[in-house]
Amino acid sequence: MRSYLDHLTVERGLAANTLASYRRDLRRYVDHLAALGRTQLGEVTEADVTGFLVRLRTGDEDHPSLSSTSAGRAVVAVRGLHRFALREGAVTVDVAAAVRPPTPPKRLPKALTVTEVEAILDAAGAPGTTLALRDRALLELLYGTGARISEAVGLDLDDLDLDASTVRLSGKGGKQRLVPVGSYARDAVSAYLVRARPDLVTTGRGTPAVFLNARGGRLSRQSAWTVLAKASERAGITATVSPHTLRHSFATHLLDGGADVRVVQELLGHASVTTTQIYTLVTVEKLREVYATAHPRSRG
Repeated sequence: MRSYLDHLTVERGLAANTLASYRRDLRRYVDHLAALGRTQLGEVTEADVTGFLVRLRTGDEDHPSLSSTSAGRAVVAVRGLHRFALREGAVTVDVAAAVRPPTPPKRLPKALTVTEVEAILDAAGAPGTTLALRDRALLELLYGTGARISEAVGLDLDDLDLDASTVRLSGKGGKQRLVPVGSYARDAVSAYLVRARPDLVTTGRGTPAVFLNARGGRLSRQSAWTVLAKASERAGITATVSPHTLRHSFATHLLDGGADVRVVQELLGHASVTTTQIYTLVTVEKLREVYATAHPRSRG
């Protein structure tokens, strides 16, 4: 093990913190092998390595269980040790080659609460200004339709049908979908088109884009991102909020309200329902929290 750590230090140049983690993981591995009566790497079997992974996840009386991320790092260290031993001729077979780190859990999208979303929408732009009307319309549309930021700034006037309360979004690969527009978003967009966009368009060369910048050109993704960031800051939201956060929130709030996952898939423009189903994990987690706090026999 010492030779392997020296190799990592000198030849791989790993950071001190990473080396410390590897050293701790390998020491735990050596203890595991010692308990099995293995004193040489050549005596170790694939089952021994797999057993170590199981102990990492379940824990024992001397060590707490590790998360999938930490256990994965430990398995990487062990696999590296055995690969190094094979390369150096210390063993004749790499028994850890087929052992895979645990799959990390899917990251749950971070959704804002409805109250937080409303605070952001109310904080869009300086009240009474042309850009305030634009910013409110942009954010209302993002949250009200679940549009990607590229889809929102890519909108042309012909894509809007406010009489029918629909918008045509062009998603990935040019695939188009028709999405309903709620009354809040419809009213905000209508107010912007009537009271603000005419002033903005006179400063440019004429463009069919719905959302314009101060120079009369199409609003860029970066500028739209800045609009949201400033509104979030004014609303007192401390977490990082991106345009995709509004998309996450759109999906989560629909599912919380009882919408079918297939409907949400269509609204988001996901090619596969599998992509959409990660949002159901958010609602399941919320159900667990409510159950744990509300049910009299939820805790042992």
